Amino acid sequence: MHVLIAFASLSGNTREVARLLAAHCRGRGHAVDWLEADEAPEQALPILARPHDRYLFGAWTDNAGRTPTEMKDFIALLRDHPGLPPPEQVAIFGTGETQWGMEYYCGAAHRLAGYFHSPWPVLEIEQMPHGDADRHAIQQWADQVLAAPGSLATC
Repeated sequence: MHVLIAFASLSGNTREVARLLAAHCRGRGHAVDWLEADEAPEQALPILARPHDRYLFGAWTDNAGRTPTEMKDFIALLRDHPGLPPPEQVAIFGTGETQWGMEYYCGAAHRLAGYFHSPWPVLEIEQMPHGDADRHAIQQWADQVLAAPGSLATC
């Protein structure tokens, strides 16, 4: 399977989730493309033009549950650039902080999941992933997303 992992990260929390996802996917034998949402379009477009079986998009959550600007710009590039295939089979991961209120926790990730009509649950990680519980949650989510097409069962 060919997987694209694209994300926006402010403090490195979401980047670390993406790194763990990439390592897990590669360990399962999948080809992984890596793209940071704030990369210049001329760098991103060749990667986005390739076909992918799964798209794993991640974002941190900005003020009051908002999606960060660089992720909005990335989505606009996907939507508006002629010749890019629309991403299908999109799964969303995000980082957030419950201290700002559960109504805002991982709000950007939930907005993205709604926008892309993702059939998978959103992977939510509190701040920086740490410990076995977070690693297990990330791996379990990845296995679910990478299961056979059309299947939402965990591997």
